[in-house]
Amino acid sequence: MSLLIPPAARDALQAWLTHLRVIDGAAEATLRAYGADVTGWLAFLAGHLGESYGLKTLAGVPHADLRAWMAHERGRGLGARSLARALSAVRQFTGWLAEREGLDATAVLSARGPKFRRKLPRPLAESDARAMIATVAEDAAEDWIRARDEAVVTLLYGCGLRISEALGLPATAHPLPEVLRITGKGGKERLVPVLPAARAAVARYAALCPFDLTAGALFRGARGGALNPRLVARVMERARTVLGLPATATPHAMRHSFATHLLNAGGDLRAIQELLGHASLSTTQVYTAVDAARLMEVYARAHPRA
Repeated sequence: MSLLIPPAARDALQAWLTHLRVIDGAAEATLRAYGADVTGWLAFLAGHLGESYGLKTLAGVPHADLRAWMAHERGRGLGARSLARALSAVRQFTGWLAEREGLDATAVLSARGPKFRRKLPRPLAESDARAMIATVAEDAAEDWIRARDEAVVTLLYGCGLRISEALGLPATAHPLPEVLRITGKGGKERLVPVLPAARAAVARYAALCPFDLTAGALFRGARGGALNPRLVARVMERARTVLGLPATATPHAMRHSFATHLLNAGGDLRAIQELLGHASLSTTQVYTAVDAARLMEVYARAHPRA
């Protein structure tokens, strides 16, 4: 598909992705997603315009061509959420190109994406989150693996870490300090307080771990390599079956639970944003919707309609 794209547009895309990587510190997953989205857009234009377009044409694409592209994407099965992300990538790329080349990209930059309902996080109840931590360790054959699994899930819930952040901790992070410096998405750093229970859980694991923890990853697999996140997901799958919890009780749900329970306890939304490492407050505000949705569920059960 990239062979259809004019060389100037292809070079501009690569320059933009390099800018995102080097200047903005974008994560590799983000770069791959944006690269695929914009490549699809550029290839569509090559077929739609039927000519080898230049950068001025690319920046000045009218609304009609944007609508044709979006209709094409929906026609091949792209959902509203994915299309909105693709349009966001196209707008960002076009805005960068227009600024670099001194071009007018008003039509593209003012384009609106499809509306979609944002999925609400599915946190666990506080009792279920505690039960999950206690249950994940039950199936392990060895004491150190039981301690490891409990320590990982405790960090997810107690510190609101992403699974990649917890498993990315180096061995030198032990013993855990009272405040961890975490590097999250896009290389963004944040400071996260560590509860005594989390420090104690990691200390128990480190004391039992049969591998050298002076270098490498803190959390190890059975053969000594870095622990695979899929193994944590499997342990939680077994635990949620035992506990009768829904399929939404995943490692990421522990992070959602951390944020929701803090909010329920009166936590400040800005502070929770910082703890989670969200770039935008609007991302964190989804937890207020979760709180309101739960309140309505309780209300509906207490006051059923006749």
